[in-house]
Amino acid sequence: MAFSRRNFLIATGVVAASSSVLTACGGEDKGGSAKNDGPKVSGSKTVDIPVGTKADSTGPAPEVKGAVKGGIAYSLDQQDMDHLDPAQIYSSTEAAITVPILRGLTGYKVDDKGGAILVGDAATDAGTMKDGGKTWSFTLKDGLKWEDGSDVTVEDVRHTFERTFASFITEGPIYVQTWLVGGDKYEGPYEGKHLDSIEIDGKTITFRLNEARADFNFTLAMRGYALVPKKHDTKEKYDKRPFSCGPYKIESRSIGKSMTYVRNEHWDPKTDAMRNAYPDQYKFQFGFQPLAATDRFIADQGNDKQAMVIFNEVAAERVAQVLTNPELKKRVLTAIDVATYYWPINTTRITDVKVRQAINYAWPSQQLQTIRGGASVTEIATTILSPVTPGYAQFDLYGKDKKPGGDPEKAKALLKEAGKLGQKLVIAYQQSDNAVKQAVAVKNALEAAGFQVVNKQVDKSTFYTQIGKVDNGYDLFAAGWSPDWPGGYSVFYPCWHGKNIGDGRNNYAQLNDAGLNKAIDAASKIEDPEQAKKAWGDIDRQVLELAGAVPDYHPIRNWMYGSKIGNVVYDAGNNCVALCKLYVKK
Repeated sequence: MAFSRRNFLIATGVVAASSSVLTACGGEDKGGSAKNDGPKVSGSKTVDIPVGTKADSTGPAPEVKGAVKGGIAYSLDQQDMDHLDPAQIYSSTEAAITVPILRGLTGYKVDDKGGAILVGDAATDAGTMKDGGKTWSFTLKDGLKWEDGSDVTVEDVRHTFERTFASFITEGPIYVQTWLVGGDKYEGPYEGKHLDSIEIDGKTITFRLNEARADFNFTLAMRGYALVPKKHDTKEKYDKRPFSCGPYKIESRSIGKSMTYVRNEHWDPKTDAMRNAYPDQYKFQFGFQPLAATDRFIADQGNDKQAMVIFNEVAAERVAQVLTNPELKKRVLTAIDVATYYWPINTTRITDVKVRQAINYAWPSQQLQTIRGGASVTEIATTILSPVTPGYAQFDLYGKDKKPGGDPEKAKALLKEAGKLGQKLVIAYQQSDNAVKQAVAVKNALEAAGFQVVNKQVDKSTFYTQIGKVDNGYDLFAAGWSPDWPGGYSVFYPCWHGKNIGDGRNNYAQLNDAGLNKAIDAASKIEDPEQAKKAWGDIDRQVLELAGAVPDYHPIRNWMYGSKIGNVVYDAGNNCVALCKLYVKK
């Protein structure tokens, strides 16, 4: 999957959007003062998304029982999207909101219980692998149209992948670009040059890779590889207004305030096994803090009866009220996330591993959990991998299980040992009510351990752009990641390999350790699944021995919605509310 989606990169402070397991049972309660009778992350079933058949890839999508067409679905969300150009999309919210308008070669078909399988989206199936995974071919479905009625062509598909090499593409996934033969020397299609390792023949496109990737078809399900029409590619401007080949298209957009989808009359449901299209419109409304949005959902008045969310979850201040009220809880979708939220430590600024370890020991995990709403919404993390991700190994290097409130004495002793008492830390956090509270708790805890802390607020709409710069000026900041598909590779390669240090890359800690790089490279070549899982668990420990980050929490999502929104289910492939499965009740 992808915390592509699984990117999924998400900021703390707002308990954001991105998930991947629906039910859970068992597991210990790692801290939190409130009683938690809901699902727990520890002990939950490991995420698994199988590959579907050609029949599974054939549209139309199964009808939702009781669903009706028509009406307007609204959203009450906190912030607009940084990016809508597929090649720039690497956050869960951007991926989620674009499912109705962007299609890729592959994608995730969601069932009524929130489970998912990988299927062909624009392709007739989930791909054909040869040479052990070094060659992959996909054939386009018949009847695919862009929103102007023109055909989606195999030339468009080739252009989609070639443009990811352009200099203006500064964010988004880089897996395919790294794997394609000759990709290291290619600079994009705008001078009329094609990449030889992408071949087209009739309606079939073939990719030739420099390494075997049995999971390549999962990679292509990431929103970052959704299709872009060659004719309508406006380069940098495409980020503001992408062209649709899905069931909806953008009618209007007021950046920072709202965006409206209307039906794309050229979309043929027979070509789409993944998407239903029940509402006539989606009106996404931005600028609502979680508390304001939750209170409107509780009141359930006017258009808010037809509202749902992409980003906002039940506000921390209302978790107890909502989850203990049977009538309100009926309008909450709860899902266990495959993400881990952590605070990368800028290792180019904080070079002493003992100082980084001291930050870990001082961390106020339990206080932060309480601020976020308690054990019903988050579980304290001691690892980078989530307990529901293949490869997870349980360990606790910094004693959080025994001292969830932090160990300032141990932290201060390490600072003294390093000769760094009074070490200055510049911490970046988002502009949200909850993020402010958490930043204060972190500052107090670190100062009690002997640090000098300066908190700096960063605009939430550009937060990841800012922290993604090499010279960002920050020592510590909130971030998060979920695997782009199930397994350790799509966590540790993009976020912890030294190759991925650079502006717009995802190694936020800028950790470049030769031993770690070697271990990641070696693990990526292991063919035996069980051996690979063990290797990724060992790499997780290695990252935290180097103290490249402070693990913060694993999310349990609680999304509220209005009383006239039906069939709100979880999209385990895109870690979000399944927009193309819901409908507006009459």
